[in-house]
Amino acid sequence: MSVRLPPLSLYLHFPWCVRKCPYCDFNSYTLNGSLPEAEYLQALLRDLREQAALPQVAGRPLTSIFMGGGTPSLFSPAAIGRVLEEARALIGFAPDIEITLEANPGTIERGRFAEYSAAGVNRVSLGAQSFGAQQLQELGRIHSAAETIRAAEELHAAGVGNFNLDLMYGLPRQDVAGARSDLRQALALGPAHISHYHLTMEPGTVFGAQPPALPGEDSIELMLEECAQELADAGFGHYEVSAYAHEGRQCRHNLNYWTFGDYLGVGAGAHGKLTDVAAGAIVRTTHTREPRRYQAGTALVLRTVNAAELPFEFMMNALRLTAGFDAALFEGRTGLRFEQVVPTLLKQQSRGLLARIDGRWVPSLTGQRFLNDLLLEFLPDSPATADPALSRPKVV
Repeated sequence: MSVRLPPLSLYLHFPWCVRKCPYCDFNSYTLNGSLPEAEYLQALLRDLREQAALPQVAGRPLTSIFMGGGTPSLFSPAAIGRVLEEARALIGFAPDIEITLEANPGTIERGRFAEYSAAGVNRVSLGAQSFGAQQLQELGRIHSAAETIRAAEELHAAGVGNFNLDLMYGLPRQDVAGARSDLRQALALGPAHISHYHLTMEPGTVFGAQPPALPGEDSIELMLEECAQELADAGFGHYEVSAYAHEGRQCRHNLNYWTFGDYLGVGAGAHGKLTDVAAGAIVRTTHTREPRRYQAGTALVLRTVNAAELPFEFMMNALRLTAGFDAALFEGRTGLRFEQVVPTLLKQQSRGLLARIDGRWVPSLTGQRFLNDLLLEFLPDSPATADPALSRPKVV
């Protein structure tokens, strides 16, 4: 078997926030003092030029760009436009490229979405998280519900109707009615996409060390079930563990991740994945996490993924999709024979975590809930277990 070239995307990381949220385990830092926009932009452009010159990139236009963080909307439209201009010149854009900017409603100045749109952004992801004042305060968010509403209104006014709202459930002092109220307020703003995910306590975070009082498991299950039904009734298709979208508005950038596509990771702590057809291998790239070291010019680290790791890496992405995957995608993206994973797939089918539908391997509802346990079975030399206790997946 041989690997085939998938689509190529670009992830750009902007590591600063006005305030670090207590639940966040992403590579982000509280902004102390003024934003080093010029210095960081210079480092991004240098990084982009170096990665654009990699042999695995040649002749492959970008199908999507995602600017995440941190809070990319702390950076000016001029800075965002400069890096997009350089990406177009160095690599090239597909005619229908999707370009997403993450934004915090509390950092958006009036009229800025029109400027971001003029710079090339055609999709926005707003970190709403909740519309409850108490929940926003406990989550450490710097914005209010009114600012989320204003940001959505400005997106529509700027002609950026393709936007996502991030929304959490299972929040401190939240009941089922509160979770449904949050969702209804989000739907009223007319988003094309909603990321609806469960608050989790991550190691190394403030909440991980000092967890707040959270709703019980039965309440959380009911929140998920009732909100999923409301989303379906509103015309949002459930296409990934925590993602819902109107028809044709699925996030193409994230779909490329989940179908084991290629992407450049540019910025402090960013990682990437590239297919080396000549070598028949998958290459992972990583950067130093600390922004000052990154700006000083630390080298990009490249590592060839061991063939034994590829089934787990593929499944870690593809099994997030409610539509699952087929044998052709597995073989084309990994270069491995599908027969290698069939015994594990059949075992998980017998446990009720997977189903085979029209030639595709699809996670069951139970498999979606207990995704981590399902994935562990694809790790190299995974120990055999009769039926281990199931735990919830990390949903991002």
